[in-house]
Amino acid sequence: MKQPLLMHINSTVFLRDGKLVIMDRRLFPRSIEAVICNNYEDVAHGIEVMAVQGAGDIAITAAYGLYMAAYDLECQHLSPEQVRESLSAVKERLFKTRPTGFHLGALLDKIWSRIVWERGDIAQQIMAFIDTAVERQQKRSELTGKWAEQVLEDGDTVLTHCFPGPALLYMLYYARQKGKRLSVIATETRPYLQGARLTAWSVSQLDIPVTLITDNMAAYCMNRQMITKVFTAADRVAMDGTVANKVGTFQLAIAARYHELPFYILGYGGPDRTCAKGEHIPIEYRDPEEVTSFSGVKITGDLVQGIYPAFDLTPPHLITGVITDRGIFQPEHVAEYWERRYP
Repeated sequence: MKQPLLMHINSTVFLRDGKLVIMDRRLFPRSIEAVICNNYEDVAHGIEVMAVQGAGDIAITAAYGLYMAAYDLECQHLSPEQVRESLSAVKERLFKTRPTGFHLGALLDKIWSRIVWERGDIAQQIMAFIDTAVERQQKRSELTGKWAEQVLEDGDTVLTHCFPGPALLYMLYYARQKGKRLSVIATETRPYLQGARLTAWSVSQLDIPVTLITDNMAAYCMNRQMITKVFTAADRVAMDGTVANKVGTFQLAIAARYHELPFYILGYGGPDRTCAKGEHIPIEYRDPEEVTSFSGVKITGDLVQGIYPAFDLTPPHLITGVITDRGIFQPEHVAEYWERRYP
């Protein structure tokens, strides 16, 4: 069975000749083109304009930005202390690119805490951490997909929103290996159309039947019994089980509860231990022009205003389970993730 391009981070974000190559996800699937980043500011811009999408992949991309900055600073023959001082501002710049997501900040903080500054070779140390993080992320996606596959039944039709990441693809991949017959319905996910460009395309590469719907059709499909389970990812999970994900997730959870459908979160590496409650999660607001225009074309009157909260919060009582690389948790007990070992 063919594996889609987006199942592997190294296929879409990688170093080449000292520059970071980001395969521009805004153009998938009609065009496979690269954004070339020459420095950390290029990397930050690439994240902000959504050339790279998906919480885990964004985190890895930001880490590469930190590496590139460290390399450039060390080429100036600065002392480790001078490198640290300058790199601190770089880290803050990269962190601010996507404030809602947990993984970006968590990875940068982890790398930062493990650098032995007096040893020098800062860039080399960061690269070693990135290599480990990429390997861990890949394994985490596979394990989350294996746990998620267990809740699928033969004949299921799964609804997804935005791009839930590689775990969704591994879930479907493993289910097919076990002979389960599945189909997928994907929301288009305005305004960047991640569901259309990334999710639906990737599922089709698995030779699994996939249907694309507009964002306002989900409740109709549920009501017509066209959907049996709902899966989304999470950009951040609070310790109380509240989930921050692409805006529109909350209304899908409400509709799923009304129609008595299971609503699962692909939670990968578990909750953010520093975030006790969902109300503490900052919600990123993006340029309203992304709503009032489509593909660069104005779609409404010049006096019409737009609003674009990129994420919303889904409360735990609407969630059936949070599926992680360490197992499946009821949302109100998701904090137990940090007490559980890998099986």
